[in-house]
Amino acid sequence: MNQKNRVIILTDIEADPDDTQSLVRLLLYSNEIDIQGIIATTSCWMTDNVHPESITKVIRAYEKVQPNLKKHQPGYPEPEILYTLVKQGLPEYGMKGVGEGMDSEGSEWIIEVLKKQDERPLWISVWGGVNTLAQALYKLEKSKSKNEVKQLISKLRVYTISDQDDSGIWLRNNFPGLFYIVSPGDDYNNATWTGINASYMNGINRRKISNCWIAENIQQNHGALGTVYPDVAWGMEGDTPAFLSLIPNGLNNAEHPDWGGWGGRYELYKPDFSKMQEGGSIVSIAPETREIWTNTVDSYTRYIANEFGRSVKQDSITFTDFKVTIWRWRDDFQNDFAARMDWCIKSYKEANHPPVPVLSHPEQITVHSGENFTVDAFQSSDPDGDSFSFLWFNYPEAGSYKKLIRVNGAENVHMAHFTAPEVYKEETAHFILKVTDKGLPQLTRYKRVIVNIIPK
Repeated sequence: MNQKNRVIILTDIEADPDDTQSLVRLLLYSNEIDIQGIIATTSCWMTDNVHPESITKVIRAYEKVQPNLKKHQPGYPEPEILYTLVKQGLPEYGMKGVGEGMDSEGSEWIIEVLKKQDERPLWISVWGGVNTLAQALYKLEKSKSKNEVKQLISKLRVYTISDQDDSGIWLRNNFPGLFYIVSPGDDYNNATWTGINASYMNGINRRKISNCWIAENIQQNHGALGTVYPDVAWGMEGDTPAFLSLIPNGLNNAEHPDWGGWGGRYELYKPDFSKMQEGGSIVSIAPETREIWTNTVDSYTRYIANEFGRSVKQDSITFTDFKVTIWRWRDDFQNDFAARMDWCIKSYKEANHPPVPVLSHPEQITVHSGENFTVDAFQSSDPDGDSFSFLWFNYPEAGSYKKLIRVNGAENVHMAHFTAPEVYKEETAHFILKVTDKGLPQLTRYKRVIVNIIPK
């Protein structure tokens, strides 16, 4: 069984209602993500105050529904534990809160968790400013040997929702070994994470990010967590992508941002500073001095329902964009969210639960150029006894072989057939299985098959 990803949240909660929205969703996955801290911070949108009491308010709502959540899946943490994880950073903006005498409850907590004897990486999911982490690393650098600091840094993984203070670029410049996912600067139009609420492209179905859908499926008649989920003010859940890839769904692999998942897809490179633009906040942009995990593009053609014959067909529209790397999964993760909100109030029998894809072979296989191969998930099942559908497709951007490998025949059956392309060096190709049940709401889980293709 895969280990839970452990995470500390840095949130400028109350700067925008979307932090509270994201916190509601996070707590619904607290049985599958190991939350080790939720720290109230500042940001460019709230520079001189922090609000840990707003975190506590959401946990109080979780406390009311946690007994019912446990009826659906085990592992939901006791509210008493979550209350102890609420901390606060300094009510100072950015680098004004980094340096001698700038330690806070939050920065000390990051150090304490980081120093634990735990081999798992520690994710820092940043929804606001990142200066609390910057202070923690500042103190470690002053108090530990270079080797100790290097070892501790190697355990950190940062996913930050753009730069919301000036300590982000300081961290990246001063700790070149720090794993860092970010769309740099503050020009949010050029940020991958905005794919969660993107509605700018013709052909996108926006129903599941609409205020009407949110009211019906999240806010109203779904218990205390729904009650505290606020209306959208600027954009729905802009912070949620910073933890979506930590959810174990068969697709996500947080250690490989270039493989793609619910939190988007990113590649490791040094972005071109000349193409970056100033946005609308007080954060100044600056050249990156090293490689970071940042924006990259998917080319995506949806499968849509077909009324007669084969149950699915490819759409006539192809989307090519970095926001697509999140948006392509949006119906799936919104349905999953809605199902978990149902878990807050419904019995196991009344609610829907995700299907269980099972491969009939290893998750990695090796084939030769020109060789036919088969992928199969015959033993897949559904815990509610629902009917379910299969969909197999190649994800070219996730592998080293970038040309699309089409299925030979039907893509919507448990067994799909492909032909390995001719290659002149060893290549990898990623194939994704989606298993989607016919319950309400429809739920999806995945399997990823990595095919190593070697020349003849």
